[in-house]
Amino acid sequence: AMEKSYVSMFLLLVAISCALAKDAGKKDTKETTAKPKLPQTLSRGWGDQLIWTQTYEEALFRAKHSQKPLMIIHHLEECPHSQALKKVFAEHKDIQKLAEKFILLNLVYETTDKNLAPDGQYVPRVLFIDPSLTVRADITGRYSNRLYAYEPSDISLLYSNMQKALKLLKTEL
Repeated sequence: AMEKSYVSMFLLLVAISCALAKDAGKKDTKETTAKPKLPQTLSRGWGDQLIWTQTYEEALFRAKHSQKPLMIIHHLEECPHSQALKKVFAEHKDIQKLAEKFILLNLVYETTDKNLAPDGQYVPRVLFIDPSLTVRADITGRYSNRLYAYEPSDISLLYSNMQKALKLLKTEL
C-alpha cells in the first residue's frame, strides 16, 4: 500500500509540473505575438461574459449574502464529456442569460466537502446549492447511476433544472 501512494503522489507531481510548464510556455508566446490576448478567465470557457467565483468558499459566501442559488460545475479540461457539455452550455443563449441569476463556480478539482459528491466524484456533474447553503440533492439529471451528470443532449433538462433551482427558492423565502 505504501508504494502505491508514492506512485500516485509522483504522478500528481508530474501532472502539476506539466500544467506549470504549459502555463510558462503560454506566457512566452503572449509577449511575442503582436495582438494582446485576453487573460484566461475563471469561466474556463463555460460563459466568458458571466461572473465566476474563484473558490468554493467564496461561492458559498456570495450565495448566502446575495440570496442567489449557487451552481457548481465539476469538470476536467481533458475530459471529452466535459468539453462536449461545456460547448453546448456556452452556446445556449437562454442558459447563459439564466446563469446571470446564479452565483457560478466551475471546478477542475474536488473539494473536501462530501456534500458535493452525493453519489460519487465523476465529471461532468452539476449541483445546485441554495442560499441557506443546502445542497439541492433533489435537482437531478436523467441518469440513475450518475444523478448529477448531463450529456450535451440533456441541455434542455439542465436549463429547466436551473429554472427549478430559482423557482423553489422564491417559494421558500
